[in-house]
Amino acid sequence: MPELPEVETIRRQLAPALEGRVLERLEVLDPRWCEPAPPDEVADAVAGRAIESLGRRGKYLILELEDDVHLVMHLRMTGNLLLDDGNRLVFSDVRRFGTGVVLLGSEARDAYFAARLGVEPLGPDFTADALRALARGRRAPVKAFLLTQERIAGVGNIYADEALFRARIHPLRPVGTLRRGQLESLREAIVETLEEGIDARGATIDDFRNADGASGAFQDRFLAYGREGEPCVRCGTPIRKLRAAGRGTYVCERCQRRPRARRPAAR
Repeated sequence: MPELPEVETIRRQLAPALEGRVLERLEVLDPRWCEPAPPDEVADAVAGRAIESLGRRGKYLILELEDDVHLVMHLRMTGNLLLDDGNRLVFSDVRRFGTGVVLLGSEARDAYFAARLGVEPLGPDFTADALRALARGRRAPVKAFLLTQERIAGVGNIYADEALFRARIHPLRPVGTLRRGQLESLREAIVETLEEGIDARGATIDDFRNADGASGAFQDRFLAYGREGEPCVRCGTPIRKLRAAGRGTYVCERCQRRPRARRPAAR
């Protein structure tokens, strides 16, 4: 699934080509894209409006249109946005899980995201203190915590593994047990990993393509993800694959110490 760096890569590529132009017509070929809204109502709401800016919130792309109209799109697992000839923007999605919704007014837009997304990890509000407040008292494994979009917006499976490796934190460690220094390291690792992913124009594992159809390159820089059996770049221990938060997860269990099993309480 495209994560924050992939979506931000698309935003940066498309913004110069779209901002200031008019969205003349929207054609919805699959009504599932905008359910439960009828495709003709969605198309009528945006047609003929100028594109004031192209934004991003977490993994969502936002076409900010004139008169405070907002077209919000999510690529989901296999979606791609391609600018084919400079005049036609195509939402291509093999598995058809991608979505689009029109929100009328900035209040409706803000409420939509407030119900779905937490702090933006590349924004000024994502501080070590903020991360500590989010983690306090929580027993969930840190990997599950990072994947919860209502806590931190935009981090997915790949970038969670890479950030935890950089921070030397085991993905099964309960997030509420992390010490102050570990949370500071984790915050820095998340930001560093996301920024490197953007610099590499995202990661292409299966379907992701940039707006010009090219693949990303971050997969060539992976330190942990997808490297099962390969030596750790720090200590040489083979990378292991395990399950965390229901997802395939890659870890060096020498650099990222597994949490101790809790002893049963004495009777």
